[in-house]
Amino acid sequence: MIQTIRRAWGIPELRKKIIFTALILLIFRIGNAIPVPYVDAKVLSDTIEAMSTTVLGLYNVMSGGAFASATIFALGVQPYINSSIIIQLLTVAIPSLERLARDGGEEGKKKIQSITRYATIIIAVLQGWGYYELMKRYNGVLTTTNFWVFLVILVSFIAGSAFVMWMGEQITEFGIGNGISMILFAGILSRVPTTVSGLLTLAWWKILLIVVGVLALIVLITWVNGAERRIPVQYAKRQVGRKMYGGQSSNLPMKVNMSGVLPIIFAQSIAMLPATIAAFFPEPKEGTFAAGLLNAIDSKSVLYMVIYFVMIIGFSYFYSTIQFNPVEISNNLKKNGGFIPGFRPGKPTADFIRKVLNKVTLFGAIYLGVVAILPLIIGKAVSAPNLAIGGTSVIIVVGVALETVQALESQMLMRQYKGFLE
Repeated sequence: MIQTIRRAWGIPELRKKIIFTALILLIFRIGNAIPVPYVDAKVLSDTIEAMSTTVLGLYNVMSGGAFASATIFALGVQPYINSSIIIQLLTVAIPSLERLARDGGEEGKKKIQSITRYATIIIAVLQGWGYYELMKRYNGVLTTTNFWVFLVILVSFIAGSAFVMWMGEQITEFGIGNGISMILFAGILSRVPTTVSGLLTLAWWKILLIVVGVLALIVLITWVNGAERRIPVQYAKRQVGRKMYGGQSSNLPMKVNMSGVLPIIFAQSIAMLPATIAAFFPEPKEGTFAAGLLNAIDSKSVLYMVIYFVMIIGFSYFYSTIQFNPVEISNNLKKNGGFIPGFRPGKPTADFIRKVLNKVTLFGAIYLGVVAILPLIIGKAVSAPNLAIGGTSVIIVVGVALETVQALESQMLMRQYKGFLE
């Protein structure tokens, strides 16, 4: 990885892209330090920290700590991520959007991107409004409350979210890698010093256990990230005029983890929802039914881990079904004169692809479940609740780092081919 970055830095064109990406990320970090007016950041930070095992704690990590400080980038990339997921799901459910995505070409992609932007603003309005109501609920967070305060805070959050979305698009177009992923990557990394300083208060053997667990996760994520199941495909020979086409062998790749980190984020958001709702009510007395229920749904409980694991597997199958359509793949192979050796074109081929997809998805789902559950188990063993969302953070950071290195390598390879052809 270091060698790749060093070689890329030696190429003027890539050096400009790296510098541009770094400047955008610097602007993002500066925006994360600018608070919105009328908010006592210290009181809010203590309130959010007490709710670190809820959805609000997840939002805080994803925003790089900006959520707990109520800065102008407090909403971070969450509205854009939520919007992208919703539009992706609607593309499958609504035939007109599906046709636009499949047959619209470059113009169709631009229209869907435009719809995603508008949906991002709408979600930012709703989340900003909800965030304001949350701050108003706790005494001392807002220095004053009236319509003007509400309007200023809401507009600041919406403008910050829109600007983060714009910065992500600029990185994608003029920088290195996927812009939204890079901003998410920078936000999570910025929380590392705070996390490390909190862990230093633990005993040495607990710290050692956490370090070993994180290293094991990194190795596992790196190994699975590039793993894929390749189905051999043979193309029949056909004669067009005097020329013979086809006859070559190829393969149909299936990534083991084709859904990325989305199943973990969705499962975590839903699994944390009961604890999030409970955090808005007074803490029940020990020994009561409400206290027992609260302990059962806590992120350190065994019941939570089991439900969390099952939901990750369910969402993994859901996303693999959306992203990979065996019938469509089978039809495309048939149109292009391709076939899988040992299976007839059409339904037999689609059934075989579906069978392989289910097996690959199961392995990928179990892998995601292990990555998500392992930090919870270690956190329970060493009494460190802040590790509840550690698996999500590690898989995002490692995944984005690997994707960025691959993007640099592909651009260097394209530049070599371009120079050779010129």
